[in-house]
Amino acid sequence: MAKKKAAAKKGKTSRKTSKSASSAEMLLVGSKTKEALKASGHNVASDALEGLNGWVHWLIQQAAARASANGRKTVRAYDFMA
Repeated sequence: MAKKKAAAKKGKTSRKTSKSASSAEMLLVGSKTKEALKASGHNVASDALEGLNGWVHWLIQQAAARASANGRKTVRAYDFMA
């Protein structure tokens, strides 16, 4: 049983450290995102979630930079709207 736990820990660690430069940690709930897109009557391509995830990462970076530029450590809703 100890080997299973060690293998599980090893697997989790390797996923976090084996990110390629082009892929970032998935911040979206894939099933919910696909459900929302399909509800609008559209199909979802295999790379759609990766593209949207990249855009979300960019938005987060921009909002954090805006908060920092305004002397804040707290990101607020309007930091995403600017």
